[in-house]
Amino acid sequence: MRNVYGIVRKQRVFLCAAMAALMLLLTGCLHTSGDSNKDAWATNYDGSVSRVQNAMNAFQESNGILPIITAGPEVPKYEKFRIDLSKLEREGYVDDIPKTAFEKGGSAYFLVQNEEVDPIVKVMDLITVQKVTLVQRLVDSYYASHGTWPAKEEVYPNIHLVDTEAIQSSGNRIEDLASVYSGEILPYIIDAEGTVYADYAFDIMQLIDRKEIKPEVSEDLRKYLTEESHFVPVKSLPYAWSNGQPIAVLTLP
Repeated sequence: MRNVYGIVRKQRVFLCAAMAALMLLLTGCLHTSGDSNKDAWATNYDGSVSRVQNAMNAFQESNGILPIITAGPEVPKYEKFRIDLSKLEREGYVDDIPKTAFEKGGSAYFLVQNEEVDPIVKVMDLITVQKVTLVQRLVDSYYASHGTWPAKEEVYPNIHLVDTEAIQSSGNRIEDLASVYSGEILPYIIDAEGTVYADYAFDIMQLIDRKEIKPEVSEDLRKYLTEESHFVPVKSLPYAWSNGQPIAVLTLP
């Protein structure tokens, strides 16, 4: 099993290095303070999302396709179908790209969800991506040094809290991850293969209580976050409803 995890780790080290290089390019765009996610949470995306939605609709009506940057099947649901804002600007569908977009120095990618049925514009927060990616890199480094993943207690089946104290004892710093939905601090969680995720259970439960939703056992509860917000729950696992609460799962029942 160690050999399998070693292969997974080597593949992820390459991906994390590439992502880290991208994040270095964002240093002029993204904050690095502990409160940086709260900036995303407080940002009003109503105007920019509406503008991009109108531009996307017009482009699709004229061209019969969506103005998206293609992504392979390996790209997670809430990270793919990024809107090609440069194309929309170049072809006159928007006068200028919203300042909230990465392309203009902002901290968000604009994505399309429900692309095959009813395309809708959503926002992927790059600060969340940055923080989870950096924790992933530290987790992989810890594994390389210790031969085990830095995992604490099991919080969901086969999913543990990241042992941030163990990582930080070596002098590394892990920043708090503030939710784009509530501003609350979210835990980092890790699966058996060492992949790190943000834990959105608090936000999902809060929304279900507030809206008095009656979830189905087989549905992915993340959809409620996207329906009630401009943001997608990036860097997340699916969530199922079990015993009156949302639980992160590796696969839906």
